[in-house]
Amino acid sequence: MTTTILGVRHHGPGSARAVRSALERLKPDIVLIEGPPEADALVPLAADPGMEPPVALLAYVPGDRAKAAFWPFAVFSPEWQAIRYAVEAGVEVRFCDLPAAHSLAAGEGGAPEEERAVRVDPIGALAEAAGYDDPERWWEDAVEHRLDHPTDQPMGDGGEAGPEAVFEAIAEAMAAVREGHPPDPHEARREAYMRRSLRQAVKDGFREIAVVCGAWHVPALAAPSRVSDDDRLLRGLPKARVETTWVPWTHGRLAAWSGYGAGVTSPGWYHHLFTAPDRPIERWLARAAEVLREEDLPVSSAHVIEAVRLANGLATLRDRPLAGLNEVSEAVRAVLCEGDELPAELVRRRMVLGERLGRVPDSTPMVPLQRHLREEQRRVRLKPEALGRDHDLDLRKALDLDRSRLLHRLRLIGIPWGEPRDSRGKGTFKESWTLEWRPEFDVALIEAAVWGITVEAAATARVRELAAYPEAPLADLTALVERCLLADLPKALPHVLRAIGDRAALDSDVGHLMAALPALVRAQRYGDVRGTPSTGLAAIVDSLLTRVCAGLPSAVTGLDDDPARQLVSQIDAVHAAVALLDDIPGEEDRPEAGQAPRDRWLATLRGVADRSDLPGVIEGRLVRILFDARMADDVQVRMSRAMSLGHPPARAAAWVDGFLSGGGLLLVHDPRLLAAVDGWLTGLPPEAFVDVLPLLRRTFGAFDAPERRAIGERVRSGASAVHDGGGAGAGADHDDERAAPAVRTVLEILGRA
Repeated sequence: MTTTILGVRHHGPGSARAVRSALERLKPDIVLIEGPPEADALVPLAADPGMEPPVALLAYVPGDRAKAAFWPFAVFSPEWQAIRYAVEAGVEVRFCDLPAAHSLAAGEGGAPEEERAVRVDPIGALAEAAGYDDPERWWEDAVEHRLDHPTDQPMGDGGEAGPEAVFEAIAEAMAAVREGHPPDPHEARREAYMRRSLRQAVKDGFREIAVVCGAWHVPALAAPSRVSDDDRLLRGLPKARVETTWVPWTHGRLAAWSGYGAGVTSPGWYHHLFTAPDRPIERWLARAAEVLREEDLPVSSAHVIEAVRLANGLATLRDRPLAGLNEVSEAVRAVLCEGDELPAELVRRRMVLGERLGRVPDSTPMVPLQRHLREEQRRVRLKPEALGRDHDLDLRKALDLDRSRLLHRLRLIGIPWGEPRDSRGKGTFKESWTLEWRPEFDVALIEAAVWGITVEAAATARVRELAAYPEAPLADLTALVERCLLADLPKALPHVLRAIGDRAALDSDVGHLMAALPALVRAQRYGDVRGTPSTGLAAIVDSLLTRVCAGLPSAVTGLDDDPARQLVSQIDAVHAAVALLDDIPGEEDRPEAGQAPRDRWLATLRGVADRSDLPGVIEGRLVRILFDARMADDVQVRMSRAMSLGHPPARAAAWVDGFLSGGGLLLVHDPRLLAAVDGWLTGLPPEAFVDVLPLLRRTFGAFDAPERRAIGERVRSGASAVHDGGGAGAGADHDDERAAPAVRTVLEILGRA
C-alpha cells in the first residue's frame, strides 16, 4: 500500500499541471481531495460536457439559508485537475475534508483554508526566509514556475527532477513553518477528519492512494497519529442536514477585490499559464496586442517582439526563472501602450482579471436561490407567465409593497423579470411594471447563487460588491442608494453610504458631486414614502450640497460649449433635487445654523449669475432659474445686456438658449421678453444670423408645437414690435396735446396738412 500526499496551493496553475502529471504517473486507485464529503455524489457531473469551470461546490443548510459555503474550482485549480483525471480514468474520488454538516452547524464555514485566518502566513514566512518581500512573487519563482517547467529546474538531492521532488520540498518547508504554531481547534478537527478519511481508504482495500490537499496540511497528514486522538477531536461535533450542488462561478469571484479572499488577484493570467504552456509570454503579449487593436490602437508585430524581449530581460535582471505577471505588465505598459496608463488598464481588465463565467449542466440539482424565489412568488401571489402582463402597484398596500421590493431585488441581481414602465398616476405611491418570465432567468438564478441563497441576501451581497468596486463613479454609488431603498436592503445601505462618504471626501470635481446629489435626494424621499429606514442620508446630502455650493463659482468659468451645456444639465438636476429636498417632511426642522437648502442654493446661483465671465448658456440658465424663483426683477436689463452689440452673436444665442431651455411659454406670456428677442434677432447682420441659426433652431425646435405656434402668432400680430419694453399696452395712455406737434409735422411731410 502506497500513499502519496500532494500539497498544493489552491488555484495555482503550476500546481494544477504538476498534480495532473503526478497522478498520470502514479495511477492511483483512489484520489482523496480536500472538500466536503457530502459532494461525493456530485463528482460524476464533472465529466459532463456541459460542465465548464470556473464552478463551485455549494453546501447549504436548507432550514437555515444563512448557513452556506462555496468551494470554487477553476480550470487551473489542482483539485479540479485531480477530479478530471479521476473521472476520465474511472478512478474513485472522495472528498476528505471535515463534512459541511459539522462546519456549517458550528457556524465555522467550510471553505478552503486561504479564506480563513490562520496563526501564521506560511507563504509569507517562507518568502521572508528566502529574502523576498513579496510572498506571491516567491511562490511563483520557487514553486509555480518550477512546476510549469519541471525538467528545466532540478530540485532535490542529486539533481532529482520532476514535480514529486517539488512536492517533497514543499512538505519539508511547511513542516518547518508549522513548528511552534499549533493549529486552531477548527483546523485541528479538519486535519483529524482528513486522517480518518485516509485510514478509511486503507481499510476499504485501496492500495495506491493519492491525496490532494493544501500544502499547509501535508505535515499533519504525513506525521504518525493515533486514532484515539482524532476520535476525541471529532467526538460530539454539532451536525446539520446539508445539501450540495454545483453552481457557476466567475474569474472575478476569484479575484481578491470581489470579497472572496483566496488571494487570486490575477485569474486571467493564471488561466493563461495553465492553458498555454507553450511560449506563454509570447502568446500573452500577442493577445494583449490583439486587445489593443480591437480598440483601434496601433500595435505592430515589432511592438510585440520588443515587449517579449523586455519581459524576458526584466526576468533575467530580477533572477526569475520565468517572466511573471509583473514583467509582462511592465512590457505591455512600456512598449505596447507607450507609457499610457489607460490602454494598460484595459489590458489588465480584459486579460489579467478576465471575464470568464462557468457553466453547469442541466442535470445539476436546483440551487436554493431558485427554490426561495418560487416561495416568494407564491407569497406575493405573482405567477411567472410567458406573456407580458401589466401590474399597477399601490405602495400603501402591504402586498403591493412586497411585490415591488421583490422585483427591485431581482433586478439588482440581474434578473429583470419585471420591467418598470410609466405609472398612470402622479403620486410617489404608484408603480407600474410589465412582468414577463423568460426561460433564461432560471440560468441567471443559478449564476446569481454566488451572491446568496435568498433573493434578499443575493441582492445585498451584489450591492455590497458594487459599492466596494474601486472604480465605481460617485454618481453610480448614489444611484445605488436609491435602488437599495427601493429594494429595502437595510443591511447593504450602510456599506453604500460609507463608500459614498469615502469617495466624496476624495472627489474634488464639482461635476461629480452635482451628478451624485439628485439620486441621493430621491432616495431620501423614497425612504420616507416607503417607510424604508434611510439613516445617514440627510447628513451626506447636506454635505454634498454644501460642497456643491462652495465649488460651483470656480467651476463655471473657462468652459467650452459642450462642458458648459453639460454643467447646465447638472445645475437643472440639482435645482430640481433641492426643490424635492424642501418637500421632504421633517427637513424644515433640520438643525441648520444657516439657510435652508433652497435658500443656500439660490443664493449661490445669484452670486454666480452676477459675474461677467460666464459662458452665455450658463448665465442665461441661471437668470431663468432666478426669474422663476422671483429673485431676478431685472431680467429685461440682463437680457438686453446679454444681447448688446458688445457681445458676439454666438454668445447671445447661447444666452437665449440657456434662458429659454425647458419651454417657450415665457415668451408667450411676457411680450417684453419676446420683443427683446425679436429685436435682437431682426437686427443681426445676415452673416451673423447664419452663424447663430443652428443654435436658435435647436432652442426653438425643443419647444412643444403649441408653444411654437403661439410665439409665431404673437410675432405676426405685431405684439413684439414694441422694442422699448412698453409691453402690449404701451401707447394705450397718451397725451393728445404733447403728440399734436409731431402729428402735424408728419402730415405736412405727407402733403396732407
